[in-house]
Amino acid sequence: MQPVIGIVGAMGEEIELFRERLVGPQEEKQASVTFHKGELFGRQVVLCQSGVGKVNAAMTAQILIDRFRIGSLLFTGVAGGVDPALNIGDIVISTECQQHDMDASAAGFKKGEIPFAEKSIFEADLRLIRLAETYRPEDERVKLVRGKVLSGDQFIADPDYVAYLRRHFQGSCVEMEGAAVAQVCSLNEIPFLIIRSLSDKADRSAKVNFEEFTRLAARRSFDLVCHMLQNWPENM
Repeated sequence: MQPVIGIVGAMGEEIELFRERLVGPQEEKQASVTFHKGELFGRQVVLCQSGVGKVNAAMTAQILIDRFRIGSLLFTGVAGGVDPALNIGDIVISTECQQHDMDASAAGFKKGEIPFAEKSIFEADLRLIRLAETYRPEDERVKLVRGKVLSGDQFIADPDYVAYLRRHFQGSCVEMEGAAVAQVCSLNEIPFLIIRSLSDKADRSAKVNFEEFTRLAARRSFDLVCHMLQNWPENM
């Protein structure tokens, strides 16, 4: 029996394309989250919308692991750019994830460090990274890069803070869920990958750009995940 793949997006726009293509869908509700079981490209998947923020994302990831026994987890969706070389529509494949808003520095810890935890930076699965990198966007202008995904319960729209995130954390993009999912998967020894297409550059135009480009960015993340499912190795 092939392993079940968990596919998660925070918002409806990030999962609706998957729902439209799900074969043999069955629904189950846990903790107010609807989980859609079915097939995509011959792979058994469980698809869900976690809701925005780290708590929602972490809870959903743990339910997928405990209830649905997933063998790997893909989190797909949009993000704000931190790397100045990236533009709207470019795609970041996570190498690692960290919470940028974890701050116990007043107690002597580094910013981003989880107090008393074994680790605070969570590495994505190398096999999933390599599989994602085989994708070639239809638009040749779209960059596909490995990078560090930063997460916090904040919508970032401040170029000064973006510069800080780049300088202090060496981040490529910033969003609100990935590091929480990464931490849960790491603690449960579940391979994961965070895939983010840029909807904005986390600057003073972020709100306008986010509203305008969310569907475009979500489509690009969707296309990459579909490529992964179509080329998923039998032994993964």
